[in-house]
Amino acid sequence: MPAIHAAGLRRTFDDLVAVAGLDLTVAEGEIFGLVGPDGAGKTTIMRMLTGLLPPTGGTAAVAGCDVVREAERLKAHIGYMSQRFGLYADLTVMENIEFYADIYGVPGRGRAEKTERLLGFSNLTPFKQRLAGNLSGGMKQKLGLACALIHTPRVLFLDEPTNGVDPVSRRDFWRILYQLVRERVTIFVSTAYLDEAERCNRLALLHQGRLLGLGTPEEVKALMPGALLEVRTAAPRRTAALLREHLAGATVGLFGDRVHVAVGDTAAAESAIRRLVAAAGFDLESIRPIAPSLEDVFVSVLAAREAPADAR
Repeated sequence: MPAIHAAGLRRTFDDLVAVAGLDLTVAEGEIFGLVGPDGAGKTTIMRMLTGLLPPTGGTAAVAGCDVVREAERLKAHIGYMSQRFGLYADLTVMENIEFYADIYGVPGRGRAEKTERLLGFSNLTPFKQRLAGNLSGGMKQKLGLACALIHTPRVLFLDEPTNGVDPVSRRDFWRILYQLVRERVTIFVSTAYLDEAERCNRLALLHQGRLLGLGTPEEVKALMPGALLEVRTAAPRRTAALLREHLAGATVGLFGDRVHVAVGDTAAAESAIRRLVAAAGFDLESIRPIAPSLEDVFVSVLAAREAPADAR
């Protein structure tokens, strides 16, 4: 039995279609990522799968529980860490964990051992008497994770858990998630960080409630049509604008001091880029084919979806 199964899952708010017929299956012990910009439908999907928001259409089951008919029973089998997880700033780390243990009805026998394990697991043991309001952003996220795990859930839902967290804390957070997977916990995580999506076993690319791609990171990258060229000039921003305006049929993205250009015919595109850059008076430092990142794929696939029919 899969840990999560959704078929035709749909949610509307008046005339707004937030999620449009989502089909997906997540295996036990898998890290599955929902990837997309703000407004893509990630949080709405999370809320439906955790039984907090009834779907407008379709069906879903999590840990063997129907998310509508068995929403109450589902709570015992899942952990959910929302974007604004409800930590209590005036309680200590220990008191927050104890509070959530009481909410979930964790029995007293073995609770102390479980709490100490979670504190060690998240490197919070030295801070267990510190007020939650005095923790750093990364430590607050780890405490939120410990609270969500106190009742040993089978499926863990994390809604953009590292948003606004520094890179070191993000790395530590993912190290903890990998340890959970080794214990056969299924992790369903949403993120706007495409570099984090590379860490997932499988992922779904979302835009405006619709599925653009589904598979392993490598399978999703294979969705990108054509090839990718990396262009370096002394004026990357102006180069990107130039190529967007004059390079027909290409998708252009700016990545720091590099311009990524998704093209169909590499040789013809390279020749055109050299000509356009020279005519604009920019110094061309290099141009070379590169492997696409998930961000390149997302930009390219989205551009293809939004292109008018007569431009294709």
